[in-house]
Amino acid sequence: MAKKYSGSERRQFLRISHSVPLAYKVCKRKTVWQLLQGYTSNISQSGLLCKIREKVKKGDLLWLAFDHATLTICHNLEDRALIYQNGIIGKVVRVTHKNNASFDVGVQFVTREEKDLAHMYPKMHLSEKNRKA
Repeated sequence: MAKKYSGSERRQFLRISHSVPLAYKVCKRKTVWQLLQGYTSNISQSGLLCKIREKVKKGDLLWLAFDHATLTICHNLEDRALIYQNGIIGKVVRVTHKNNASFDVGVQFVTREEKDLAHMYPKMHLSEKNRKA
């Protein structure tokens, strides 16, 4: 039986409340060409919580871009995260629907240390040549 943690913080890294604009793309063949907008709610070295209007599913890959000042909040983020075309790649780990037609989405950053990234590449459609006219 798993031991239940009763403390206030269960995460490996401290999350910092930080609300700034966020640009993102859903890494799917049909949607990757759409640059979408949202806001971060909090951020840590391992991920972030953001508010967006588009529905995404757990396991979806996102390309995320935000200002450099946000990156400096989490030292070592650039050293650990998988960066592609000046954005960070993250995996959706939690989706909560809100009453105002928006979603709170928990995103875990994909790291360079992950042993096998090959499972991820078939899901990523980041190239402009994949864009359908």
